Amino acid sequence: MKTVLLTEAMVPQMALVAAKAHSHPMTEATIRSCFGHLYASFGVVDGDALYGFAILHQIFEDATLMDICVDPNHQGKGVGKALLNSVINAAKEKGAEVLLLEVRQSGTAARALYDAAGFVTTGIRKGYYKTSVGSEDAILMQLSL
Repeated sequence: MKTVLLTEAMVPQMALVAAKAHSHPMTEATIRSCFGHLYASFGVVDGDALYGFAILHQIFEDATLMDICVDPNHQGKGVGKALLNSVINAAKEKGAEVLLLEVRQSGTAARALYDAAGFVTTGIRKGYYKTSVGSEDAILMQLSL
């Protein structure tokens, strides 16, 4: 298992992982739009298998974790932590002062990962995420770099 910088050629595999991990995943077209000079995508791979990915968007000193997604078969094995560390390091290297993210209120494992990395809660976005029965709030978090 290793963490690598992903290329646009990995978009179909990223979409498959997202479909397994998220109830309302990004589409392949949306993932494809996250490649370019303002973005960096990281993946944890084993051979040709993609275990998870993270997408970083950065404009000047503000960086945003757009998505972090781990195949359910590989959750709880350090994949998310490795991805988050890659995002944090890349944002620092590019001069970011703050890393922002939104996480589902029900995402207790993700929130624990962010808490352990030093993120602090800065607010709530009411009804931001779709659910099978309506919507749920997004917890806004940030990490000072």
